[in-house]
Amino acid sequence: MEPVTHFLTGACIGRAGLNRRTAYATLAATLAAEAPDLDVLWGVAGPVVGFEHHRGITHTFLAAPFLAAIVTGFVWFLDRFLFSRLKRRGDPQPIRWLWVWIAALIAHLSHLLLDWTNNYGLRPFFPFNPRWYAGSFVFIAEPVLWALLVLALVLPWLLGLADREIGARRTQFRGRGWAIFAIAGMVVFWCWRWTEHAAAQNLVEAAQVTPISNPVTRIALEPYPINPWRWHAILETPTTWQTAEVDTRTGTVASEPSINSLFKPPDTPALEAAKRTQLGRAYLDWSQWPVVRDLGQRPIPGQPPPSFPANRAWTAVEFSDLRFAYNYLDFSMAGASNQQLDPTLTQSRLSGWVYILDGREEAGQFLDGKEQK
Repeated sequence: MEPVTHFLTGACIGRAGLNRRTAYATLAATLAAEAPDLDVLWGVAGPVVGFEHHRGITHTFLAAPFLAAIVTGFVWFLDRFLFSRLKRRGDPQPIRWLWVWIAALIAHLSHLLLDWTNNYGLRPFFPFNPRWYAGSFVFIAEPVLWALLVLALVLPWLLGLADREIGARRTQFRGRGWAIFAIAGMVVFWCWRWTEHAAAQNLVEAAQVTPISNPVTRIALEPYPINPWRWHAILETPTTWQTAEVDTRTGTVASEPSINSLFKPPDTPALEAAKRTQLGRAYLDWSQWPVVRDLGQRPIPGQPPPSFPANRAWTAVEFSDLRFAYNYLDFSMAGASNQQLDPTLTQSRLSGWVYILDGREEAGQFLDGKEQK
């Protein structure tokens, strides 16, 4: 998930009762809930390096206790050198560092769970098991969860203002019930989406989306934000990929084979060379629905045409993932089902390109239009 959901979830975890065990529980949980995404710092070394390490070791069960300890140490540092000057004498709540670490550990694990629910996935058992796992039933940015979590954090504050206005005695740990309500509501929302995901799968399997002569070998359902009944289906056959739009509320499966199909490209020496590059290895390790295509002498999107020697033949190879090749902001069944299935045209993020010279030599790698130096 994106950072907002992680931070808000961590704050609710801290206020759900851990803040009664020790001071700084909410602070530690909020920081630890986003701490695994510190792997974005790999992006300083270039977009391909950043992509290769994203959701890597920091998003594992193995790293969880150590990252929780780092967050706890950071909170200790703040307490020792910053907060100690601001404390009032006789602060009624003691600091129990073991509970601060436990709060950070629980929040770290919540990050892994949240990331598993979307369709990007993660490798929680890395390095022992390199397999990617993805629930694919919640969109990576879900406004419903934002509203639920913000409500749980803001309402107690507003009620506290009202109490002070009428002179009521201040409640020390306000908001526990609302935080528990938000976390429980998140779980209920997940269960609902999980059920709709299974229903969409059944609808697609029962529908005749592809010709009988071209049987389906596997299916994936990708989520839309807000609407739990809308799903983007991807179907693979021996020769093609095809997409469909699914509405579980009405039981509709919409697809137009003439525009929602993409033939699998033939292998070429340039494709094989591109797959052996750093970008190719990282992309194919992560992607569950990869499309690798030889685009010929087509410049990388957003980049000027390359200037290679005239005696060198060059080609651009594109890496795309069909899980992200749809317009998730188009909530119209007709509009979405009429989109031509072409990853080059329908997506820009999470796409990679490699220039190959003479069908064997790498001459430039790009991710999301940014060059790996």
